[in-house]
This record gives sequence, C-alpha cells and structure tokens, in this order.
Amino acid sequence: QVQLVESGGGLVQPGGSLRLSCAAAGSIFSLNAVGWYRQAPGKQRELVAAITGGGSTNYSDSVKGRFTISRDNAKNTVYLQMNSLKPEDTAVYYCYADLYTDSVSPLRAYWGQGTQVTVSS
Repeated sequence: QVQLVESGGGLVQPGGSLRLSCAAAGSIFSLNAVGWYRQAPGKQRELVAAITGGGSTNYSDSVKGRFTISRDNAKNTVYLQMNSLKPEDTAVYYCYADLYTDSVSPLRAYWGQGTQVTVSS
C-alpha cells in the first residue's frame, strides 16, 4: 500500500514563499516521474511542474523562473519551492508520483490528498 502525504501549504502574502513537500510512504520499489498539479477556482487543472526519474524538469509557463521542483529518492519525497508567489497561484496543489511498488507490478500513478495554497494580502 502506498500513500502520498502532502504538507507545506498555507496562507502567504504576494511575493512570499512556500515549500510544498510530498512524501510517498509504503512499499516503494522505484520512483519514476513525480510532480505537482494545481486546481484554481474557475480555472482548468494544470500541470505545475514535473521531474522525471532521470532528473529532467518541466514547468508550466506561469511558474517558470519562480517555482523549483526537486526530489530526494532516498526519502521518496518531492518538493516544490514556490517563490515570488502571486494571487493567481492560489489553488489546491496535488502531488503525484509514478512508481513501482515491487519488481513485477506495473508502473502506477499515485496522488496526494491536496494542500491549499492561498496567496492574498
């Protein structure tokens, strides 16, 4: 059984910073691509950032230069450092992880419960 536990969300003023963490717990054989989606009020769900098993990163245009995704395979954890936050970054952020639970099971995506990020003065 695998669970993704998110933390780090909260209320921050424009221009501030937050760091989101997502730890995968349980039977983790191998982490592959991991990343973050967000759902803002009245907007489409969007991929914020992703990092592959090989370390390649991708960011949405709206967060490039402000957000940084990283991973720690030893801790089975993915991070999202969010700087220069804007009100339009307000959303529920969901982490995901494509992983293998053992050496024979297929690759599967797991999702966190979501964490609220609110950017407001």
